[in-house]
Amino acid sequence: MTSNPWTADALVERYDQVRSHTERLAAPLSPEDQTVQSMPDVSPTKWHRAHVTWFFETFVLAENESGFAPFQDKYWFLFNSYYEAVGPRYNRAERGVVSRPGAHDVGVYRGNVDTRMRDLVATLDQGALEKLTSTIELGFHHEQQHQELLLMDIKHVLSLNPLQPVYAGAPEPASEPDQLGWVDIAGGLVEIGHRGAGFSFDNELPEHQVYLEPYRLADRLITNGEWLAFMADGGYRRPEFWLSDGWAKVKTEGWDAPFYWLNLDGVWLEHTLNGTWPVNPGLPVSHISHYEADAYAAWAGKRLPTEAEWEHGVRQAGPGEDPDSVGNLADTESYHPRAAGPATGKLRQAYGDCWEWTSSAYLPYPGFHPAAGAIGEYNGKFMSNQMVLRGGCALTPPGHTRASYRNFFPSAARWALSGLRLADGGAPTKEVAA
Repeated sequence: MTSNPWTADALVERYDQVRSHTERLAAPLSPEDQTVQSMPDVSPTKWHRAHVTWFFETFVLAENESGFAPFQDKYWFLFNSYYEAVGPRYNRAERGVVSRPGAHDVGVYRGNVDTRMRDLVATLDQGALEKLTSTIELGFHHEQQHQELLLMDIKHVLSLNPLQPVYAGAPEPASEPDQLGWVDIAGGLVEIGHRGAGFSFDNELPEHQVYLEPYRLADRLITNGEWLAFMADGGYRRPEFWLSDGWAKVKTEGWDAPFYWLNLDGVWLEHTLNGTWPVNPGLPVSHISHYEADAYAAWAGKRLPTEAEWEHGVRQAGPGEDPDSVGNLADTESYHPRAAGPATGKLRQAYGDCWEWTSSAYLPYPGFHPAAGAIGEYNGKFMSNQMVLRGGCALTPPGHTRASYRNFFPSAARWALSGLRLADGGAPTKEVAA
């Protein structure tokens, strides 16, 4: 992990920005909303708020604060996520039964740690500050990841409420898919991985070379309208399109549409953070698993890109601007994918809207080494039974959409805001139905 130099004042200013934004995201939610755990993969909002606080208390204050004592002994047990080296932790699937501490008490915990963090940074000499900066900056990005998870998780919580409460945002105008275009990408020996002096997670390193055959990428994400055509053609009933494990999931889970779709009197509706509305054909399809994305690609006679193809393609034919300025990210407060907009001859929707499934398993890059100590458990221990996604989504904070950023989920995961972009090259040619 790398970082730019920080002054103490700049570090505290950024700390306050990140921490206050988490509280703004939680503000529309009642204490009851913040306590619910609607399935094992979902964590209560108050848990997210407490866990990111625990991170700063554990990895910064514990080893650097004079006379350190934890805010509350049992919080270390309750709010540890998966750091085995730190000690035992509460069962993830049962976080929703922990009614105390409540949402207000978690706020008190956050305030206590915030005060101590500011005091610590203000008292560090330059050498100590430089030593701690990378961990504190990791804490910023860690909290921003949980800001995205907070939104993903509360979306699922609210989807089960019969009152269909709205969190925020407004629906997009009804639209139809435009013509899907293709962008040709030259292959060859290319550089993959994080480059430059800015922050990166350890799983983006080291930069390395990969050989790619020439290929092409669809210029936008697949839409709801195109997905409806897949469904109408029996996509969820035809095993020839599915990976074996995926077809087993279709049968055992009864999948017949994306995760948040509901058929009511013959009309497909979609739950969003801004309410439940008829499926909008022109918007990107979202909340699909890797299995579904791969099946659609097979049905269309195409394939999913590898993560190296995606990264190289975006570097060569992406928007060519700052990702945070061009992507439909969480700062737009749409909290839902948008239509692609006019064709540009380049890749549209490269950043934001939906995380894009790739065909690549989540594995270490050549020469990868996790950091020493418990921090080393951050990414490396999950490099098994996961698939890579790229590009960010409408719930992703700015700063998490660089070309090298690697997200990962199990193949069956559908509650993440995930979609797909097709790739071609050495594949059968069949035009995608609109």
